[in-house]
Amino acid sequence: MSDVAAAKRLVKKYHQLKSEIAKVIIGQDKAVDHVLLSIFVGGHSLLIGVPGLAKTLLVSTVANTLGLDFKRIQFTPDLMPSDILGSEILDENKKFQFIKGPVFSNVILADEINRTPPKTQAALLEAMQERSVTIAGHEHKLAKPFFVLATQNPIEQEGTYPLPEAQLDRFLFSINLDYPSFEEEVAIVKSTTDDHTEKLSEIFSADEILEFQHLIRRVPVADNVVEYAVNLVTKTRPNSSNAPKSVKDYISWGAGPRASQNLILAAKAHAVIRGKLSPDKEDVQAIAYAVLYHRIVRNYKAEAEGISEKSIIKGLF
Repeated sequence: MSDVAAAKRLVKKYHQLKSEIAKVIIGQDKAVDHVLLSIFVGGHSLLIGVPGLAKTLLVSTVANTLGLDFKRIQFTPDLMPSDILGSEILDENKKFQFIKGPVFSNVILADEINRTPPKTQAALLEAMQERSVTIAGHEHKLAKPFFVLATQNPIEQEGTYPLPEAQLDRFLFSINLDYPSFEEEVAIVKSTTDDHTEKLSEIFSADEILEFQHLIRRVPVADNVVEYAVNLVTKTRPNSSNAPKSVKDYISWGAGPRASQNLILAAKAHAVIRGKLSPDKEDVQAIAYAVLYHRIVRNYKAEAEGISEKSIIKGLF
């Protein structure tokens, strides 16, 4: 099958997937789009939203419709790295046997990742980066595809361990979940307070997802689009010559080269699922906020004046 035919097949199956997810998830269309883009690119995402916005349901629904294994890890202050990765135990024959932890799954929901100490955060983030786990000197490969969706509550920060910027940079997207509209909330209440349970169909298989991940990487990109993405990222750096006044005034640290890489990868996926053969500047702009939001650090002046990351990023276009 040619790449063009494969891309058309991806578009068709993507719309089937969105229809299937919509049976359970009402609204949150942009969040669903970004989660699916993350999977097709092979990246991880940070989901930010207050409790009760169906973050867990969203992830489990996506995993079910993609035919993938799903595990939820509730991060707490007493969670140890071995609780996530697994550990070696002595069996009845006095031989060491490795017992796999929940990270050995296709889709991981790292619930409230900022509630656990840095040592445990680092254990998960290393697995995310390396796609493998080393226990007692032995390397254990993780399942493919492997995708982590970590959640954070943006309001309650007491007793948390915020992720350092270097670790936040490991996430492809930062996805903000908003409250549903009045009509959506009415529909949510109606659908979740009756006795009906939706049966979901598997639209993709694990092998198909891996195939489409390779397809996305083969999508050609014009030089001017790559230069536009890199220029967009360099504008977030206060010491850059092309940084706008808003960045120089309100940003203490900008995005690194991984942001440029992720902008192009995500723009490729965004273009393909919309039937394009190559991304353009509009595709880069469409995913720029999710790629850059968690990679720029506001200074005290921005916080004091109530200047948001969103308004700063909008000023870059």
